[in-house]
Amino acid sequence: MPKTSKPHPNSVDENKLNRFIEQMLSDLGGASSIALVRIGDALGLYKSLHARGPMTSIELAKTSKLNERYLREWLSHQAASNYLAYDAKSGKFSLPQEQAMVFAIEDSPVYMMGGFDVMVALMDNQPKVQAAFKTGGGVAWGDQAACMFCAVARFFRPAYHNNLVANWLPALDGVVEKLKRGAKVADVGCGHGWSTVLMAKAFPKSRFVGYDFHTGSIKEAIAHAKSHGVSKNTRFEVGLAKDYPGKDFDLVTCFDCLHDMGDPAGAAAHIRKSLKGDGTWLIVEPMAGDKLEQNLNPVGRLYYAGSTMVCVPTSLSQEVGAGLGAQAGETKLRKVITSGGFNSVRRAAETPFNMVLEARL
Repeated sequence: MPKTSKPHPNSVDENKLNRFIEQMLSDLGGASSIALVRIGDALGLYKSLHARGPMTSIELAKTSKLNERYLREWLSHQAASNYLAYDAKSGKFSLPQEQAMVFAIEDSPVYMMGGFDVMVALMDNQPKVQAAFKTGGGVAWGDQAACMFCAVARFFRPAYHNNLVANWLPALDGVVEKLKRGAKVADVGCGHGWSTVLMAKAFPKSRFVGYDFHTGSIKEAIAHAKSHGVSKNTRFEVGLAKDYPGKDFDLVTCFDCLHDMGDPAGAAAHIRKSLKGDGTWLIVEPMAGDKLEQNLNPVGRLYYAGSTMVCVPTSLSQEVGAGLGAQAGETKLRKVITSGGFNSVRRAAETPFNMVLEARL
């Protein structure tokens, strides 16, 4: 038997080790913050600090009607995390405007409270996904953590709110003009319907139908349409991407869902058949390069985590089980899209988190 040698203590680079320990402390600190951030959100603490300005723990306790001792510890953690600013002379804590955009302002393009909700859902998914590692099977979308659906909707809403109508649709060839005149639109994989509702509000002359295979999400989408006053030109139905009803659509949209589908190529073929000859397919997918080394960054790190715990298990639970993953990259996505019969695919727009593709017949 060949002998295995242990690394000599002197072979360890102390500087590299210390830097890695610093990273681990930062990672653990971030993980430990999830519960505290969600408490701050649930109890309205960020919004209170944003609205009222700097406060001591005693002052915050009076305005929030919460226990001062708990608040004192929570505030201290938030200051240590750089989530809040602390003035030692006055003993007051404040929410800087930059942090407010992340924690308190829901329509901010960088509002990330939904991301903290998603992290909890990933943890809840662990037993099911861990078991799937051994079997190679999937975890159906409907069997995921109970809060997954609302967490994902909340996570993606800020990007749609700030980009969909203002930037993404105008980047498409001639689509806005059609929508203004009155077009027929299908939002496939609509989830809780935020994307559908935003388009319906912006273009009241057009008709929108949202399809999703998750019944619970369709119920939420119907409620959102009603609360936002777009029920007259919007409806939602349970339907699969590869066989939803309807045809002669001017526009079909898929927001952050193509890579989750078991048979994305089959979905592409059906979408092509449902479009008019001059119709457009809008595909919004997570930003990713084609090679792993291009995605070894903070955004890729988050998306690979979500992909491992949600996207790949969802795809593998369905027919075909392509398992594209959230970091599939544009080349793989183009191959799927063109396999469905689309002749033209271009990147119409992008953000640090999304790539926006336009497919035409």
